[in-house]
Amino acid sequence: MKRRDFLLGTTAAAGALATPYIRSARAQARKDTLLTLSENGPNNLDIMGLGTNRPGYEASWNTHDRLVTFGAKKDANGVDHYDYKKIEPELAESWDVGDMSATFKLRKDATFHDGSPVTAKDVKWSFDRAVTVGGFPTFQMKAGSLEKPEQFVAVDDHTFRIDFVRKDRLTLPDIGVPVPIVINSELAKKHVTDKDPWAMEWLKNNEAGGGAYQIEKWTPGQELVFRRYDDWKSGPLPKIQRVIWRVVPSAGNRRALLERGDADISFNLPPKDVSELAEENKLTIIGTPVDNCIIYIDMNVKVPPFDNAKVRQAIAYAIPYQKIMNAAMFGRGVPMFGGPAAISSPAWPQPSPYTYDLAKAKQLLTEAGFPDGFETTLSFDLGVAVTNEPICVLVQESLAQIGIKITLNKIPGATWRAELAKKTFPMVVNIFGGWIIYPEYFFLWNYHGQNSLFNTMNYQNPVMDKLIEAARFETDQHKYRDEVEGFIDIAFKEIPRIPLYQPFIDVAMQKNITGYRYWFHRQLDYRQLIKT
Repeated sequence: MKRRDFLLGTTAAAGALATPYIRSARAQARKDTLLTLSENGPNNLDIMGLGTNRPGYEASWNTHDRLVTFGAKKDANGVDHYDYKKIEPELAESWDVGDMSATFKLRKDATFHDGSPVTAKDVKWSFDRAVTVGGFPTFQMKAGSLEKPEQFVAVDDHTFRIDFVRKDRLTLPDIGVPVPIVINSELAKKHVTDKDPWAMEWLKNNEAGGGAYQIEKWTPGQELVFRRYDDWKSGPLPKIQRVIWRVVPSAGNRRALLERGDADISFNLPPKDVSELAEENKLTIIGTPVDNCIIYIDMNVKVPPFDNAKVRQAIAYAIPYQKIMNAAMFGRGVPMFGGPAAISSPAWPQPSPYTYDLAKAKQLLTEAGFPDGFETTLSFDLGVAVTNEPICVLVQESLAQIGIKITLNKIPGATWRAELAKKTFPMVVNIFGGWIIYPEYFFLWNYHGQNSLFNTMNYQNPVMDKLIEAARFETDQHKYRDEVEGFIDIAFKEIPRIPLYQPFIDVAMQKNITGYRYWFHRQLDYRQLIKT
């Protein structure tokens, strides 16, 4: 059978691949076109949009500039890794940080994809938008004390100033994360309405950026095609001219396309596949522990019986941690269980003291008033079902042994973030990775009483809030250590969230692909990639 015939036969089952426009990577220009595969794609091109998923971050990251970015370093395995300690120019070619303000000088030759110049007015409009639209982007900006439009000043066409509401070491790093993109404000304003003053609906399906890549075509749920923007000035011009990103839900088909050489890169193949491919050594496999990140089970403390700490502790002792690491993850992660009973380090993430102990779980459940257990649901994102589903099945089987009957609730990836934001699920399996590597940053997002999107526990504790807030601005290292250890200790004793493991980001690619860089947002940056 010829390769073409075989491809057509096998990909018909993949759904997303059974379309007329599919051509293999071999049919594309070899050095300047990249074919990438993923389990799901973006649901929104606007990083500030409601419910934008992580693939949406990738689309936005590659098509928009930010004022600053982060430098790079080599990790222990010699792989490029962003360096949060090095803040480098992107759209801003220089900046001056004063006592209560920072002034940025913009590149005078920077243009948006439609050829119009980038000005400080565009930066101000974009920052104003981020702190005003609410939800995730506004909370993210606030994490760096970027809170109100009055802080942002367009001094002249190429000078932009941020006035501080307080001194905050997270302010400058927060400008380099995916949210504060610079949008072509004049283009976006053409699509503003009274009901939609920030053009949210239009920007959901259209990009108005000036980044290294522009969008050539987007077929939601199937394919997104990027074309290099040759007039990009905010960094070295990428070697890859065109990126074709295809959604292939079947992990088996993604692996087959890679092994046949018909695709260049795939993210997040099943851990079993990654483990096998690494042994075969025919592809380049890079696995990086995700900084400031855990996979976890949340219990909604506003939904009985999870308002009872003993119920939460019982479940924490009934999780089959090692089975999850072996049978679901095949060792592709760092265990976050079985740690010391007392917290003695401000490091995060760190293992909780919980281990698999059904007898202790049953005892705590009885003490909580549920000797016969109860019924509930466990929700997960189908967009990453390849790991979520086996984890949930193992948890379901284990909790049944102490009388807790779990119904699995499978949520489509495109709607997962929006459903999560409602905070009505009793239990969820999810992931959070802090873009800025400080424990207090993770806890601000996940445990603080401000109750952000990612606090799906609905957990609020004034004592913990004070410790998190103190750590954010602490200058005394001894006090800082006590504050961080204090809020970690509360988190483990109250256990509204059960840490499972620190995940790897696994990337499988052809041997002729180099330049991969690990980023905190856990998505591909095409700008450094080279295909030979």
